[in-house]
Amino acid sequence: MPRPEDRGVVSVLETIDAETGERTTLAEFDELIEAPNWTRDGARLIYNSGGLLHAFDLATRESSAIDSGFANRCNNDHVLSPDNARVAVSHHTREDGQSRIYVLPLAGGRPTLITPMAPSYLHGWSPDGSTLAYCAERNGQYDIYAIPAEGGVETQLTDTPGLDDGPEYSPDGRHIWFNSTRSGLMQVWRMNADGGEPTQMTFDESNAWFPHVSPDGRAVAYLVYRKGDVAPNDHPANKQVELRLMPSEGGAFRTLAALFGGQGTINVNSWSPDSRKLAFVSYRLKG
Repeated sequence: MPRPEDRGVVSVLETIDAETGERTTLAEFDELIEAPNWTRDGARLIYNSGGLLHAFDLATRESSAIDSGFANRCNNDHVLSPDNARVAVSHHTREDGQSRIYVLPLAGGRPTLITPMAPSYLHGWSPDGSTLAYCAERNGQYDIYAIPAEGGVETQLTDTPGLDDGPEYSPDGRHIWFNSTRSGLMQVWRMNADGGEPTQMTFDESNAWFPHVSPDGRAVAYLVYRKGDVAPNDHPANKQVELRLMPSEGGAFRTLAALFGGQGTINVNSWSPDSRKLAFVSYRLKG
């Protein structure tokens, strides 16, 4: 969904090598783009801009819009199905402006409503293709929920005071990674796929958002705001942030990159299929 600052930034689509830290600029856009997904064949990046999804061809470095029918107010919470045949989007419906989750063919086509209740913000698709995981506000509290990918009854997975957000399945389907303010600052957590055994995975004096597990299951990338720059439950744009990497079993992190960004930089999983690179968006203010 367009933000007031959309016209005031230059968006830089980049990749970074998870081993060497080498950054490569793919393209610059004179408008806001956000949240690249890397397709399974390694050929394209899917990002959102102006309420629509776009496919960026890594060979030609050209973008084309994906036909999403009436879903033309999509935000930066979009995820590809494991077989890359479909894409799930979070679209702000016209009747009330609330975000709901829809699924449509990645090649383009009519969206199918999955979550009638709102607001719902998508973040994860189980590796077997059966289930979507998302953050949703119900009864005044944001928690993590799961729902069949074809639609059905949603299941609440967390019920702890504070914001739980960014749920994403591990490649083996055993765990859901997420971020939570339940310990004070926003930190990265991991739980069983059924919501059991929540375990804190980061203990930084900073606010950690959006954990993304590499396809090989060995590493987790996440975004960090400096303590004091933001409220723990907020992830605004146009801040000095870091991309960090940690082992999936926990342990010491290392900083991959420091950049100007935040909201829109890496909201969804953007690992390359070979687990070597990450795609992300940094920003520059115009003028």
